[in-house]
Amino acid sequence: MEEKPTKAYRRLDKSDRAAIENGLDKRKSCRQMARDLGRSPSTVADEVARNRTVSRGPNKGGRVAGEPEDACPKLASWPHCCNGCRLRRYHCNRPWRCEYSAARAQALADAELRESRMGVDRGEAEFERVMGLVRADIARGLSPQQIALARAAEVGASPSTIYRWIERGYAGMSDLELRRKCGYKPRSHSAPPKSTAHGEARSFAAFMELPEEERAAACEMDTVVGLASDRRCLLTLYLRAFRLQLALLMPDKAAASTESALDMLEKAAPRAFARLFSLLLTDNGVEFSDCGGIERSALDPSARRCSVYYCDVRQSQQKGGCERNHVELRKLLPKRRGISFDRLTGRDCAVLMSHLNSEPRPSLGGMCAIDMLLAALGDDGRELLDALGVEKVPYGGLDMTAGAIEAARRERGEEPLVP
Repeated sequence: MEEKPTKAYRRLDKSDRAAIENGLDKRKSCRQMARDLGRSPSTVADEVARNRTVSRGPNKGGRVAGEPEDACPKLASWPHCCNGCRLRRYHCNRPWRCEYSAARAQALADAELRESRMGVDRGEAEFERVMGLVRADIARGLSPQQIALARAAEVGASPSTIYRWIERGYAGMSDLELRRKCGYKPRSHSAPPKSTAHGEARSFAAFMELPEEERAAACEMDTVVGLASDRRCLLTLYLRAFRLQLALLMPDKAAASTESALDMLEKAAPRAFARLFSLLLTDNGVEFSDCGGIERSALDPSARRCSVYYCDVRQSQQKGGCERNHVELRKLLPKRRGISFDRLTGRDCAVLMSHLNSEPRPSLGGMCAIDMLLAALGDDGRELLDALGVEKVPYGGLDMTAGAIEAARRERGEEPLVP
């Protein structure tokens, strides 16, 4: 194996500076220290002259900018500092003194290196173009990680760099434009959690006893509500293996509505339903109370289409994938914006699912959930997407805000969600 070529130049480090300080205290010559370090004499001389500091007098502790007129005459020659002087400790009455300290020299060198790297490594016009792309994508509800993945060639920056640009206020941006930077509040924990009322056989503990590969392929089920006056709600189905989330419109939050939504899905995509929804994990809401109706097949009432398990009471983190993905869903249907779910239609849900599952996911290596589903299931995955009207949205058309649904409604000649 070929050895990697070593660098011809290496900066002085802490051990080098400690050796220089030790050599100065022992009154070694510049050439002798240079030989010991394997450096040129000019490197050692420049280091001492550049990073010596004031030990007595004005600007104590700072770098020596110049020697005063009443300075010691010995400072005019090597080593240009008080290291190695026999009078240094107790017998020098000079009002101004300087010395070379390895610790302070290292701090000065580190500060100089940091300052040299400050600022953006782009031209002004190029940086304005890049920040224009970043700002536009942030406004569409995309995260810095997704921007860095999808625009690697155009932006050429890591997610942490984009976060740092936003934090520093470049292009007039701030952390307030990042949804995950704010908006959280502490929860109250008044009572210990209770076990599910559906029995031990359907408890979360029983779910955790299943083989790991079965749990990884489970579907997490929940509901999302709109205004307090709304009757309609969304049934959300999150496929763990593909990070895919479906949203089915229900007329109300009742057990019969949940069964009807699952029946519709089973009839529209029977092969995909059998492969993807055979194991459900949900909470203890009233809409999921009829476990027998959820498990009963719409194609053959005598058959069982799935198995349903329930999280412990007040333990929503047990189906954390669905809960976390609701954050993305709420970008398209945000709270406190006057959006009524009673005005939603099946087409609106198709638009929502299309944008929600087309955003690139860092957890999928930059792929989107739709690509992941199609790559794994092929025609069965296509059957599911076609049944629900879900289409992949190209990155340039991706809009993770309420504007995506409003724009689609305008194209169809419908009234906006928010009157």
